[in-house]
Amino acid sequence: MILKRAAAAITLVVGATMVLPAGAQPTNVLQARLKQLFPAATAFSPKAGEPPHFTALAGPGSQTAIGYAFWTTEVSPLERGYGGPIVMLLGIDVTGHLTGVIVTEHHEPYGDFSIDRPAFAAQFKGKDVRDPFKLGSDIDAVSRATITMSSAVRAIRNSARRVARELIAPPGAKP
Repeated sequence: MILKRAAAAITLVVGATMVLPAGAQPTNVLQARLKQLFPAATAFSPKAGEPPHFTALAGPGSQTAIGYAFWTTEVSPLERGYGGPIVMLLGIDVTGHLTGVIVTEHHEPYGDFSIDRPAFAAQFKGKDVRDPFKLGSDIDAVSRATITMSSAVRAIRNSARRVARELIAPPGAKP
């Protein structure tokens, strides 16, 4: 009898605990973030493919892809900031332009005045994946946060370009 109660207690504790892999979000939070990247989307596919991505869908019957959202840590997993990986959710439309950047997790000591500020993510919205993404040139830099800023910009640039190469046909290409 005591053994059964102990097993039931363990089951309750385990059943009440939600374990999510790094970068994973509860469904409602993830859906809100995806919608933030693609306000016109009427649906999002489950994460799939190589590189792993969500497809933003719109149009009649929600069948037309309008863009892709992905985690930088899944597309460019070796990119690290000063305090480890910087987890960002990015959106890219079907023309190769970034629709947004959402910094969701990091352990950077200077994040609160560099990558956490809305101005950091805002400067990427509308950028073409073919842009240079050069810190101090077309991307604003923050002094004393060089490693953090450099890593975040590289992760955004490299992961966006990889997704574009894999999922978006080049201009003039035949379907």
